[in-house]
Amino acid sequence: MAYLPSLSLLKTATPKAAFASASSLTTTTVISSPEALEQKFGRKGIRFSESVDINPTVELTVRNGSSLKLHIPSGHITSYKPKVYWKDEGCEEVLHTLAGSGSASSSRGGIGLVINEASPEPNSKGSAPKTCEWTVKDVDSDSTDALQVELSCIRGTLDITYVVSLYPLSMATAVIVKNNGRKPVNLTSAILSHFKFKKRSGAGIQGLKGCSYCTHPPLSSPFEILSPSEAIKSEDPGFFSFGWEPENKPGAWTVQDVPITVLKHKLSRVYGAPPGERSKVFHRSTPSKYETVDQGRGLFFRVIRMGYDEIHLSSAGSYSDKYGKDYFICTGPASMLVPVTVKPGGEWRGAQIIEHDNL
Repeated sequence: MAYLPSLSLLKTATPKAAFASASSLTTTTVISSPEALEQKFGRKGIRFSESVDINPTVELTVRNGSSLKLHIPSGHITSYKPKVYWKDEGCEEVLHTLAGSGSASSSRGGIGLVINEASPEPNSKGSAPKTCEWTVKDVDSDSTDALQVELSCIRGTLDITYVVSLYPLSMATAVIVKNNGRKPVNLTSAILSHFKFKKRSGAGIQGLKGCSYCTHPPLSSPFEILSPSEAIKSEDPGFFSFGWEPENKPGAWTVQDVPITVLKHKLSRVYGAPPGERSKVFHRSTPSKYETVDQGRGLFFRVIRMGYDEIHLSSAGSYSDKYGKDYFICTGPASMLVPVTVKPGGEWRGAQIIEHDNL
């Protein structure tokens, strides 16, 4: 069983999982240069360096060779290579990431945290998406088998903390949002991960049987490969598309009735209880975990959600041909249909864990 981060990660604003209090970090000086970050925070398994756009990048590497790369200003995870085979190095890239044109900050795919402010009015379009300019607040490690980097960002009245953790058989991304204002703030949010697959015909998701879903575009973000309009646009399945069925119209709910969702064709969905049913005492909730299935490489990755009520799932279908030889999907925990309300002085926490048993 993969090693999971302590649940105390979601109960504190520090990356030390309750090793220190948040108040001890409030006077942290903002350091932006790679050299200064390496001098202050670098340690065994945590290395800061300069990216192609001169901004800092941090690479985490645990003892078994598993690693991830994080671009600091954007908070974008561009690589996750867990050890999945015993032979040779045994590490395999999990994420589908497109390099930016001369700028690491313009790379797309990978894993990105999306937090947008939504209007309290049901029929309003809300405010335009806002980005976070992340800075390093602290790091921590437990020998070389557990590594964490904590990023922070102030956006209006919101104090946002983003903690990225790496373990031998898993990784976690956790967000803590504090509202320091006098009015409640409604947020739509998601942690979107772009998984790569060896073959389009061998891509699937299992663990969502019995869950309600509706066709819905993903949240717009700087990390998107397919825009919301592209993700929801129908495609021509072409010849030899046995078993293909068109997606439902947006807003129409149905129930997943098969154990494995084949992701050969294009789709974009939100899994979760319909908003009108969530106030009921008894309703079918979203599974807390599900698995990606890559038959081409024989790999399975478990995605676990915390704090979020929904799951986003989209696949590229024939559109993947424009973005390299590898097939890819986008998935992760989300709060899209029903925004999260953070009251004045309150906070909200959410997280995603990716783990595997491939060894």
